[in-house]
Amino acid sequence: MSEKKQIRIGLIGTGLMGRIHTNGYKRLGDFFPEYAYRPVLQVACSRREEKSKAFAEQWGYASYETDWKKVIARDDVDAVDICTPNDTHAEIAIAAAKAGKMILCEKPLARTLEEAEEMVKVIEGAGVRNTVWYNYRRVPAVTLAKQLVDSGKLGKIFHYRANFLQDWTISPDLPQGGDALWRLDADAAGSGVTGDLLAHCIDTAMWLNGGIKDVSAMTETFIKERVHQSSGEKKKVGIDDACTFHCHFDNGSLGLFEATRYARGHKALYTFEINGEHASIRWDLHDLNRLEYFDHRDESIVRGWRSIHVTDGDQPYMDRWWIPGTSIGYEHSFIHQVADFFKSLEGDGPCAPTFKDAYETQKVCQAVLDSAASRSWKDTGVDW
Repeated sequence: MSEKKQIRIGLIGTGLMGRIHTNGYKRLGDFFPEYAYRPVLQVACSRREEKSKAFAEQWGYASYETDWKKVIARDDVDAVDICTPNDTHAEIAIAAAKAGKMILCEKPLARTLEEAEEMVKVIEGAGVRNTVWYNYRRVPAVTLAKQLVDSGKLGKIFHYRANFLQDWTISPDLPQGGDALWRLDADAAGSGVTGDLLAHCIDTAMWLNGGIKDVSAMTETFIKERVHQSSGEKKKVGIDDACTFHCHFDNGSLGLFEATRYARGHKALYTFEINGEHASIRWDLHDLNRLEYFDHRDESIVRGWRSIHVTDGDQPYMDRWWIPGTSIGYEHSFIHQVADFFKSLEGDGPCAPTFKDAYETQKVCQAVLDSAASRSWKDTGVDW
């Protein structure tokens, strides 16, 4: 450790994503030992002292705070990791940038396009290193899909379709707001499945297939009122429970996207499929180590979908892990993003997706919401 350059992490938010990110920091040195930089778990921050202290002790942070502003003000913090609800992303990121800290921010970048735009302006003006945790790019099978598309094996792309289906908000008795349910509160989340689930689909889609030019969308809020945990009173639900949209990509292909929290039987069904002139690929989070591939140029008597088990050492990231034929999991995508961020510190290039990249995804999310509200096509203004 003494030979490595230390990057002292200030983690703000100690919920699920705080745990997942911390696991990534802790595993970096074990599986990417040659990297010049190493994370140091310097301080964990949560609003409640007992929670913050317990988290720091469990995960090995040297100290804890209950005020995120104190984390940013500390001289012994080099990078700020934002794992808080969406309504705090902008304020924390802007303050961290002005203090000269590196920034790693959970997705979506912000609640609104205006917040995201200001974040990008300040972060780029400060010149600080930054990345946004769109982790599905770092699933080896998804990275392999990127390599196949970029290689031209699929030929001209005609169709891109994706869905992200959950079922956890169906009960009308589920309240909105609070630590665990802030995603149901529009003031905290900004939007529902559009910002939470479709944002992942959109980021992956534009990374694989290029910019989205325009959208036509519909949304639905199935349960109109829920009790708010802060007041105990029934309040109008402002988030979208479900969203479907179709779109044109800059390359001329058509896109079809769906996200919902009302698909009974699905906890996290995220899939995408790309159909090209010569070949097609598809991927399913439930079987994340496999990429399905169809090539029409194969001999007709053996032509068909093949299932590629992405576990060999010459496939993306897999040289870091186990023997061929054995699998890795969801948490490894975050370890890979930590690794890519720390590797980027050794050179001049950024670690995508940057705040600017995530801002382009935010443009599509906003266009989707605007389209659904107006029942009309909306241009995204994406510059990909």
